[in-house]
Amino acid sequence: MGQSETVRPAFTGRERPLLSYGIDFPAAAARHVSETFKASRVYVICSGSLSRNTDSLDRLRNALGSENVVGYRIGMKSHTLWSEVLEIVEDARNVQADLLMTLGAGSLTDGAKIVAFALANQVHTAEELETLAEGPNKRAQIFTPTIPIISIPTSLSAGEYSNFAGGTDDRSRRKFSFQAPLRCPQLIILDPTLAQTTPESIWLSTGVRAIDHCVETLCAIIGVTPESDELARYALGQLVPGLLQCKLNRANHEAYLQCQLGSVDAMAACTSGSVELGASHGIGHQLGPLGVGHGETSCILLPAVCKFNARHNANRERQAAVREFLIRDPVVLAVLQSRSVNVKIADLGDILDAIIRELGMPRSLADVRVGREKLDGLAAHSLHDRWCQSNPMPLKEKSQVLEILEMIV
Repeated sequence: MGQSETVRPAFTGRERPLLSYGIDFPAAAARHVSETFKASRVYVICSGSLSRNTDSLDRLRNALGSENVVGYRIGMKSHTLWSEVLEIVEDARNVQADLLMTLGAGSLTDGAKIVAFALANQVHTAEELETLAEGPNKRAQIFTPTIPIISIPTSLSAGEYSNFAGGTDDRSRRKFSFQAPLRCPQLIILDPTLAQTTPESIWLSTGVRAIDHCVETLCAIIGVTPESDELARYALGQLVPGLLQCKLNRANHEAYLQCQLGSVDAMAACTSGSVELGASHGIGHQLGPLGVGHGETSCILLPAVCKFNARHNANRERQAAVREFLIRDPVVLAVLQSRSVNVKIADLGDILDAIIRELGMPRSLADVRVGREKLDGLAAHSLHDRWCQSNPMPLKEKSQVLEILEMIV
């Protein structure tokens, strides 16, 4: 009996993006290029490591048919550099691409979103690109992208599901945000077999990032709804045991798919309504420029932020509910017992610490080579981040951020 494809909206109440899973990614891509998007001039942006280390790109090219692929970009540097975005814009424009496809994660996804945005607005230079970004030079009239994007992700970062992108101006090294009317990919294809080629450290750390989406949603006190809580609980119940099972057995196909679907629901939770996240995300944004991956920032910060908020009586009841939810899971309970964690007195920060350690992820700034000399600047920058201001215990003084950072030095 052959595989069957599931196609559905990623989020309840929104027609797009669509989600596809159940069949191999090349077959799904070929089907949707021709049937869903009626495209025939595909431009592919592929991860450098996937291109070098796997046959994924060849399989994709063979499924699409060489006559339907009009251009390629192999690899993009971290933080989505404008120079590379503009090179792809020029390429895609010259070959008259009618669909962009990303094979990989991270910078590629944001890159494709900005490329589509730039194409719709006749951008050729860095100066023109800046007029699409948030800031004083943003132009008054901006057109919605028309060229669709299909993303085939290989991590759990879930940037594919947001109508937001970040890109770095090479000239100043400043990261800019691009927002509405920028659009996310119209279709995301999930393939757990492809995901199993992702390095374990990236898969698990980006999975903790998705856990962070859930925990900071469930621990938030601004903008939460019964729906956001339900989505976050459901996603957390998929992600935590799923990631622990991936760690135990990299061949566990079902656990990989469970994590992929969990990351979708985690994104749905933190983007439903007007949930205001907290300092794990806020301080994490500032750790990124110091060379720390998004997933790793959550591994290091989330337990400490929970402990800080509990210490200041900011959201103890909501934290206690998440703690109870986690320790009811037999997979989590087994980890706590194997690590000799006293469940009767352990708080949410302790439970998360044990889970992240079991996954073998970094738990301190020293683990990611961020020294004490960076703390003061890190604290100062963090105060400007919106998620630090909306943390259950709002961070208004540098000393508050330093209190969190001292727990993770």
